[in-house]
Amino acid sequence: EGAYQLVDDIDQTAIHFTLNGYLVPKDSDEGRRQSIRSSTESGRFIEKASVEASAETTEETETKDEEPTGDAEEEEAQTAEAAEEAETAEAEEVEEPLPTKAPEKKLANQFNFIERGSTTHHNPLREKGYQTDPAPFETFSENVNQWFIYDAYMEELERIEKAKEKEKAKPVVIKKEDKATGRKLSYVEPPHVDTLSKVAKAAKIAERMVNLNTFDDIAQDFKYFEDASDEFRGQEGTLLPLWKFQYEKTKKLAVTAISWNPKYKDLFAVGYGSYDFMKQGYGMLLLYTLKNPSFPEYSFTSESGVMCLDFHSDHPNLLAVGFYDGNVAIYNLKKASSQPSYKSSAKSGKHTEPVWQVKWQKDDMDNNSNFFSVSSDGRIVSWTLVKNELVHMDVIKLSADGTTMQGPEGLQLQTFGSGTSFDFHKKIDYLFLVGTEEGKIYKCSKNYSSQFLDVFEAHHMAVDSISWNPFHLKVFISCSSDWTVKIWDHTIKTPMFVYDLGTAVGDVAWSPYSSTVFAAVTIDGQAHVFDLNINKLEPLCTQLVVTRKQNKTTHIQFNPVYPIIIVGDEQGLIVCLKLSPNLRKMPKEKKGQEAKKGPEVEIAKLEKLLSLVREPGSKD
Repeated sequence: EGAYQLVDDIDQTAIHFTLNGYLVPKDSDEGRRQSIRSSTESGRFIEKASVEASAETTEETETKDEEPTGDAEEEEAQTAEAAEEAETAEAEEVEEPLPTKAPEKKLANQFNFIERGSTTHHNPLREKGYQTDPAPFETFSENVNQWFIYDAYMEELERIEKAKEKEKAKPVVIKKEDKATGRKLSYVEPPHVDTLSKVAKAAKIAERMVNLNTFDDIAQDFKYFEDASDEFRGQEGTLLPLWKFQYEKTKKLAVTAISWNPKYKDLFAVGYGSYDFMKQGYGMLLLYTLKNPSFPEYSFTSESGVMCLDFHSDHPNLLAVGFYDGNVAIYNLKKASSQPSYKSSAKSGKHTEPVWQVKWQKDDMDNNSNFFSVSSDGRIVSWTLVKNELVHMDVIKLSADGTTMQGPEGLQLQTFGSGTSFDFHKKIDYLFLVGTEEGKIYKCSKNYSSQFLDVFEAHHMAVDSISWNPFHLKVFISCSSDWTVKIWDHTIKTPMFVYDLGTAVGDVAWSPYSSTVFAAVTIDGQAHVFDLNINKLEPLCTQLVVTRKQNKTTHIQFNPVYPIIIVGDEQGLIVCLKLSPNLRKMPKEKKGQEAKKGPEVEIAKLEKLLSLVREPGSKD
């Protein structure tokens, strides 16, 4: 009704006994009135008593005067009158005495009060005091700017470095007891120098030269070989196997992640772990270079399996890693340490389930590096490098729509969706896509933590990989264990292209040189390369990459510069393959015209294909 509701006032007090007191304070008006009344009554009583006493004395004198007779009586009367006149004269001379103050009448006490008093012993007070001289002080002033502070810090650092060098350079004196004579002999031990560290760089160059000689034929193929048989194959192409990368300690581990370094185009990182939750153990992180396929450049061991990794685009020495136990870590390749520079913990908000993907983002407003992670626990978390710790913030929680779980005592518990992959838009910073175990793809924004921009009913099984096209701003690709690869326009709910590869798809990747070329690997050990501009229905190349039985391919990545791809499998083997000319065809040059190149051409090429597939009246 929009009005206040009146509530009855209920008195909570029950009175059992009431007694009005008769004590009146002296200072109050009533007390003053009573004291004045009592004093006036006592004054009247005194006056009445004095009047009665004077009346009795006059009666006595009259009786005495009546008794004598004759002359004697007259004489006595005369003498008496004279005496009376003299007394009255004296009395007039003397001042009248002050009227006596009537004693205060005590008020009747209505209660049986008793006053008692007691005296206590007072301890004597003691005082202690000290007098000191004032502390000496001195007034000074100086103008300081930030360069002055910076110079002071640099001088201090130089001084500490020099002190450390001096300590290292000091020879160590060692005392040794001579058994024959029993004397203690002291001698100076020469400082320990790691002989390998002096020649480490030279040894690395020598090792690479030996490898170059050993794998000379492969290096020649990588650099110069072009498969001439492509001319007779029509549109189809092939993959030429080059190097194989394998490490003794990773033979029992699966390749769980691959990432090329953004600065050094020959360097790539490989994460090792296990996709079988019953066979979880240690993990490894290796960095290989094409210049030395026999041994990794860097090697790191972890307690839990590595599930994903990503290089920082601006700082190529920083590598973000996600683990099976829910932790994330950052390795700094510049530091000669086997432990990560930063690592999350249970206190700092680690995930409760495996981390399936990590992605670096642009530095925040305070120039702090930050990256995102997605996990099966339904949380997408932003991690920021602040000083010496990782600070986490939950960006979004994936909720499984309409699914509740029966809890104890009949409680309905909300279940969270399980994120398996995600990718951020190349141009729009806040926009990203998340694939889940349920087969859905959520279009999300960093600005909204509780709702999604859109939901795609994409696959029937888990979305294994999702990736935005590097050229076209609206197109992304997804692959799943339901055997399909789908290409989407994020403004349309239905897929543009759907490819059934006949078995579960492990990974999919866009090529860096063409907007219409992508490659996928399936668990039967095959690699599939598509070019939509040439054939929209079938792959240009389907080739067996893994030769061993019961070995599954897990990941694939294009090199950002060279025409090669690397494929990882479940037995820790990395295979490098070169794309034949048919798989990387560029637009043909027309007579008298130069072939147009650049991102605009690639966007137009893909847009032309999408316009054929889009329904009439749909968004361009």
